[in-house]
Amino acid sequence: MSVIRIPSPRSVIDRRELVQTIDKLVAAYGPAKSRQFVVETMRTALAEGRAEIERRLTEKPSAGHEIAEAQAFLTDQLLRVMHDHVVKHVYPAVNRSKGERLCFMAVGGYGRGEMAPHSDVDIAFLTPMKHTPWCEQVIEAMLYFMWDLGLKVGHSSRSLDDMVRMSKSDLTIRTAMLEGRYVWGDQDVYEEAQARFWRDVAQGTERQFVVEKLAERDERHKRMGDSRYVVEPNIKEGKGGLRDLHTLYWIGKYLHHVRDPGELVDAGLFSRKEYLAFRRAENFFWAVRCHLHTIANRAEDRLTFDLQREVAARMNYTDRPGKSAVERFMHMFFLQAKTVGSLTGVFLAQLDEQFAKKQPRGLLAGFKAKERIVKGYKVFGGRIKAPSDDWFTKDPVRMIEIFVIADKERLEVHPETMRQIQHDAALIKEEVREDTRANALFLELLTSRNDPETVLRWFNEAGVFGRFITEFGRVNAQMQFDMYHHYTVDEHTIRAIGLLAKIERGELKDDHPLAHDIVHKVRSRRALYASVLLHDIAKGRGGDHSILGSEIALKLCPRFGFDEEETELVSWLVRWHLLLSATAFKRDLSDAKTIFDFVEKMESLDRLRQLTLLTIVDIRAVGPGTWNSWKRQLIAELYNASEERLRLGHAQFGREQRVEAKKEAVRALAPENAALVEKVGGKLIDAYWIAEPEDVIAKNLAQLLAADDDPLSIHTEYDPARTATLVTVIASDHPGLFYRIAGGIHLAGGNIIDARIHTTRTGRAVDNFLVQDPLGRPFSEEAQLDRLRESIENALANRIKILPQLVAKPEVRPRADAFDVRPRVIFDNGASNRFTVVEATARDRPALLNRLAHALFEAKLMVYSAHIATYGERAVDTFYVTDLLGEKITSANRLKALERRLLEAASEAVADAEAEAQGS
Repeated sequence: MSVIRIPSPRSVIDRRELVQTIDKLVAAYGPAKSRQFVVETMRTALAEGRAEIERRLTEKPSAGHEIAEAQAFLTDQLLRVMHDHVVKHVYPAVNRSKGERLCFMAVGGYGRGEMAPHSDVDIAFLTPMKHTPWCEQVIEAMLYFMWDLGLKVGHSSRSLDDMVRMSKSDLTIRTAMLEGRYVWGDQDVYEEAQARFWRDVAQGTERQFVVEKLAERDERHKRMGDSRYVVEPNIKEGKGGLRDLHTLYWIGKYLHHVRDPGELVDAGLFSRKEYLAFRRAENFFWAVRCHLHTIANRAEDRLTFDLQREVAARMNYTDRPGKSAVERFMHMFFLQAKTVGSLTGVFLAQLDEQFAKKQPRGLLAGFKAKERIVKGYKVFGGRIKAPSDDWFTKDPVRMIEIFVIADKERLEVHPETMRQIQHDAALIKEEVREDTRANALFLELLTSRNDPETVLRWFNEAGVFGRFITEFGRVNAQMQFDMYHHYTVDEHTIRAIGLLAKIERGELKDDHPLAHDIVHKVRSRRALYASVLLHDIAKGRGGDHSILGSEIALKLCPRFGFDEEETELVSWLVRWHLLLSATAFKRDLSDAKTIFDFVEKMESLDRLRQLTLLTIVDIRAVGPGTWNSWKRQLIAELYNASEERLRLGHAQFGREQRVEAKKEAVRALAPENAALVEKVGGKLIDAYWIAEPEDVIAKNLAQLLAADDDPLSIHTEYDPARTATLVTVIASDHPGLFYRIAGGIHLAGGNIIDARIHTTRTGRAVDNFLVQDPLGRPFSEEAQLDRLRESIENALANRIKILPQLVAKPEVRPRADAFDVRPRVIFDNGASNRFTVVEATARDRPALLNRLAHALFEAKLMVYSAHIATYGERAVDTFYVTDLLGEKITSANRLKALERRLLEAASEAVADAEAEAQGS
C-alpha cells in the first residue's frame, strides 16, 4: 500500500501548513541562514505529532494498528516536506538530466506502514544509474535534516542495478526491498525498481526464500529462548511475537505478491477467521509495543517485569480475585502468542500443499512416500491426518485418540488436521470428559514412554487439553508474576512431564542420579505422572494452591480410572509437593528433629520416592539455571537420611555411635586423616561431627592443625561437587563474628547459600560457608579466592565500614524493584530439639543477610547455622539460634521484640539499596 490513511490526519501533522511556514522562512532569511529555523520548525512538528499520537494511545490504549500507522504517517509527511525543501530551496536543479532522478522508499517495518514511537526510520534512496553529484547532495542534505531531528535512521543509497545485485545476494536486503513502499520523489524510478525486483530477484527463487526465512526464524527462536511462554518476552523478536507474524506476511508476499495481510485469504493461506485472528494478535502486539516505547522513551521491545505492570495499567487491566492486573494482561499476551503459533502451523501447511501441487515433492518432505491408513487415519510423509471433515464431529473422543496414535507411531499431526481440531474442540463437553475410553486414552498419552512432552504440547496448542481437563484450561497461558518462574503454568507443567519421561528413559542419569536410581522403584508410575500434571493446577485461584490442587486431584483421579489408594496418593503428593524442597533448602539437615518431622509426614518409602521425583522435575522445569548441584546435593542428603530412617524404623544410632561413625568415615577418606582425627579431633564438640560432611571435616581438621594458635585463619577453595566455593574461617570466637564474615563475603561479590557456625572446646570459632556469585556460579579463579580472603580479613579487622560499602555496591538485579515482597518473620520452636528456628522472608538485596545477622547479634543471640534460599526476587534466610546460655527463645515478649528488630532490618536493607539507587 502506497498511501497510509489515518483518522484526522491534520491533527497529527498538517503538511501544507508546514510547507508554507518553511517557504516563508526561506523567503525571509534565504536557504542557508534559514536552516536552523527550518530544523526547529520541523522538530516542533515532530514533537507535536508525537504528542498527539501519544494522546490517542492514552485515549484508545488497545488501538495498536491505528497508532503504529499514525507514527508511519507522521514520518512520511516530515520526509516529504524535507525532500521538497531540499530540491526546491537547498539544491534546486533546473532541467535535470536522466541521471538526476531520485526517489526514496520506506523499507522494513516502516515500509509496511507501521512504526512504534521510537522505531528506526528505514529508507532506501534509489537512482536509475550511478549517483550524480546532485543526487548525492540531496541524499546527504536529507540525512542531516533527519539526524538533526533526532531520528534514528537506517538508510541505503543504491542504483537500480546495485539494488538487484545486492538483493540477490543478501536475504536481509531482499526482505527489506520486499516491503518497499513509495514515499516521495521520482515515482517512475520506484515503479521500475518494483518491476525489476519481481522480475530479476524474486522470480524462480520462491522456494529458496521460504526455506531461508524459516531457517532464519528458527535460529531467532533459539536465540530468544525457543518458547512462546517465557515470562519476560521480547514482543518483536520472541517466539509467537510480531516478527513471526511478519515472516508469514513476507512469505505470502514473496509467493503471491500480496499487498496487505488481508490478501493472504485470497491466496488460500488463511481462512477469513484465521486472518481476523492474525489481525487481532498483531493489533494487540502493536499496542503493547507502542506503550513500551512510550514508557521507556526509547526503542524497547522486551516486556520486563517492571514494564509489565505499567503496560497493564495503561491498557486498563484491573485486579480480579486470584489474579492481579499484570497477570491478566500477561495471560492475554500469551494467548495471543499461542494464536500466532497456531496460525504459523496452518499457514505452513497450506504452503506445503501449494508447493506439493506444483511439484511432486512437499515443501519439507524428502521423498514421495505412499499413503497408508492407521486406525482409520491417513498417514503420509510422517504426518497423520483426519480422513474427512466430519471425522471429529462424528466422535469427539477421536480428538484425543489422534494424539495417542501420533505419539505411538512417532508421527506429527498434520497442520490441516490441527486446524480442524481447533475448530471442533468446542465439541468436547461433559459427556466426553466423563467417557471411560476418552480418559483411558488421555492417561495413555500422559504416561507415554515415548515423547509425552511434545505431543502434550500439540494437544494443548490444539485447544483440546484445556477443554478435556477444564482445570488445566484455567492455567493455560497463565504467568506467575515473579522472577523465579520462567514459564507460564501450562508450559512449566508440560516441561516437567517431559523431564520425568526423560529420567525414566535414562537420558538424565548424570544430571539426576538419585531420580534415575529410584524412578523404576515407585509402585504407581501413573500416579506419579498425574501428580506432576496436577501439582500447579490450582495456581491463580486465590488461597494455597497446594491445598486447592489436592482437592482437584480427589475429583479428577477417579475420572482417570484411579482406585482409591492411587487417588489418595496423588492428592497427598499435590498437597505436599513443596515440602521436600522447603525442608532441604531451609532447614538444617544435620538436626535429627528435621529428619524425624519430615519422615513422619512421608509415612512410607514409596511416598518419599514419589515426592522426591516430583520435587526434582518441578524445580528443574522452573527455568534455565534454577537447578544446580547444590540443590541436587541437599535433596539427596534429605532423601538418604529419610530413606534410612524409614528403612530402619526409629531405632537410630546414639550420639556417641554417630560421632564415631563420622570419624571413621573421615579416616577412610585419606591415610593422613587418622593422625588429624587423633591430634585435633578432640577439640571439636559432638554437634560439629554430626553436622558437617566428612570431606569438609577433613579440610577443617587440616586447617585447625596448620592454624595452631593464630588469631585468624581463612581458607577458600572451589568445591566442584557442590558447585560452590567453600570458605572456612577459624578465629577467636566473639559476638558479631558471623555478621562481619557475611558482610566481607558480600563485599567480595559473593552470595552465601549455606553457613554452619561452630565453637571448639577451646573457644575458637570454626565457621563454614558455601558461597556463589549472584548468578549461582562458584568462585574458582585464584584472584577471586584471594579477593574473598582479603575482604573477610578487612571486615574482621574493622578496616572497612561494612554496611555503607554494601549499600554502595551496584545492584545485580534491579528488576526486583518491580516486586513488592512484604518482609515476614516466622519462629519455630518445634523444628529442633536444641534451637529456635528463625525464618525471615524479604526482597533479596546484597545487604539483607548482613542486616539480619547484625539484628540477631544485637538481640544477643548465637547463630549455629544459616540456610539461604532465593526464589527470584524473594530471599528466605533461616537461622538456628539460641540465647547466650545456649537455650531456646521461648519468651513471647522476647520473640515479639526479635520479630520487630528483624522486620526493621529487612526493611532497612531494601531502603538502603533504594536510597543508594536514587542517589546514583
